[in-house]
Amino acid sequence: MKITISFLHLEHTPSLDERIQEKSQKLNKYLGGKSHLKWSCSVKDGKHMAEVTLIGPHFEYRATAATDNLYKTIDVVMEKIEKQLSKRKDKMRNSRIHKVEAPVVLDIESAWADYDEEAFADIDAAVKAA
Repeated sequence: MKITISFLHLEHTPSLDERIQEKSQKLNKYLGGKSHLKWSCSVKDGKHMAEVTLIGPHFEYRATAATDNLYKTIDVVMEKIEKQLSKRKDKMRNSRIHKVEAPVVLDIESAWADYDEEAFADIDAAVKAA
């Protein structure tokens, strides 16, 4: 997973970077392939804001939050993204459970037991005549 972090009107500190990296790694349990996680942290009107965009091969999720503390904002945004990914994972799991599979016949004799050559004789004659 590729992680991009940008700060606007905010000082970039190693502890913030480490916290974002740590929280982002928790998303790996939901993601099966390549993905790109874009973080955007800023301060506006005294509120710390964070926006996360998660881009994958067949999906794109976005979450935003604003609180008085940036660390709390990061936690809130991660809860929102995890909720979206969890819902997607449940949908994928449920769609696989309800699919009906075609029966597999291992015995060739029983596979052709219901075949009636007389029923298809008219069709074969029409095809040969054409």
